[in-house]
Amino acid sequence: MRTELRSILGAAILASSASALHAGETIRIAVGHQSMCTDTYTAGIVVKELKLLEKHLPKDGKYKDVTYNISWSDYSSGGPITNQMLANKLNFGVMGDYPLIVNGAKFQATDSLRTLYVAGTGYNLKGSGNAIVVPVKSDIYEFSELKGKSVSTPVGSAAWGMLLKALQDHEMPVSKIQLKNQSPAVGAANIAAGKIDAHSDFCPWSELMEFRGTGRKIYDGSEAGVPYLHGVVVRKEFAEEHPEVVQAFIKAVYEAGKWIDADPMKATEMMEKWTGVEKEVLYLYFSKGGHLTLEPSIKDKWVDALKFNHGVLVREKAIPPLDFNKWITEDYIRAAYKDMGVDYDADKASVVDPAKANAGLPMEIWHAREGVSTYPDLTAFLSAVSKFNAVGQKLNATYVYDKETGLKLFGKTAFYVKSPEGKYQTFLRKKDAEKYAASVKGSVIGFEEALASVAS
Repeated sequence: MRTELRSILGAAILASSASALHAGETIRIAVGHQSMCTDTYTAGIVVKELKLLEKHLPKDGKYKDVTYNISWSDYSSGGPITNQMLANKLNFGVMGDYPLIVNGAKFQATDSLRTLYVAGTGYNLKGSGNAIVVPVKSDIYEFSELKGKSVSTPVGSAAWGMLLKALQDHEMPVSKIQLKNQSPAVGAANIAAGKIDAHSDFCPWSELMEFRGTGRKIYDGSEAGVPYLHGVVVRKEFAEEHPEVVQAFIKAVYEAGKWIDADPMKATEMMEKWTGVEKEVLYLYFSKGGHLTLEPSIKDKWVDALKFNHGVLVREKAIPPLDFNKWITEDYIRAAYKDMGVDYDADKASVVDPAKANAGLPMEIWHAREGVSTYPDLTAFLSAVSKFNAVGQKLNATYVYDKETGLKLFGKTAFYVKSPEGKYQTFLRKKDAEKYAASVKGSVIGFEEALASVAS
């Protein structure tokens, strides 16, 4: 009965605004987003730059004579967005899983202010996106080796939540590390300078450090065993007054994802210009087989993951209660999908698992002049890289896949296992490579050694 009642009430909200609009009225749409967080791009920088929100905003009926005042505010993490939403300076916020939970809980802790979680942006079922990085020359390879070390993270971010979860999994109280609150840019700079032992951050900062040769992953979010997702929250009073505007925002998110999927190469090159994040790093996220699946439905798995993550924060006494039934609503996204003629339930039921979806995908080499070329196996891939290097041709990046999770990796950062028969497998984690090597009586080698073994 409760679900049915919510559906009826939701339909009533979407059918009419709380108050009539007046000719010449201005509707303020203020969005907080993160141009340095890849999983927010489909509700942030892409919508902004392609003017997709303007495309979908209602312009007839009661909205015929209104003026839209749209503003975009860029933040380094989700926490400040929530603060600005509480101050009514923003009515939309785009952020990661843990910041979303904090947002909903902080609003519900007030007497009357509320937000609604109305759509996702993208996800990685395995949890990849967050990661912990050490300086490239560090002798640390395992999470357990962080005990007593200085570890920084943007407190309140998705990476902060992942770090807390990892500490709980390893039965290591927060007091056992020297936890520092550092923004992504500061943490990355300190890793490059060797001023901190480890830095926990969200997408794409870990891969940025890998690509720039300053950092090395020792812990990937996939090890936490919880899906990684981002989404959109909106102040409840705004949503109830202008439901059609919320629907328009969701339509823009949907179209942004389709735009990226249609031509990832073009999209990453354009997003590099908009954000300053190298296109080779963005390609790791947005290409076929990349870290992110761009699709905004609110899946049951996501609700379960958010509830689980709330429990992680509760155990650290770092969050107020959160009534998920009052916070999460599918009313607006279902209405948006219906207007677009898209089957919402089909999207909601579909979940992309990298271990399955990426099985058999080819290795890739991004040649500076000729673009991306594909190779059916690691031997062909390594042979091609070796030949390009031998004649001094510049390669922007190379890409392989982790045998355990199916996650896409930079070729230069993967651990390679060479079998006695001369076959290769690639791994994200050293311990997985060592375990596999022992099973096939092979050896664990690095990228350069793998190249040399093929060349010889």
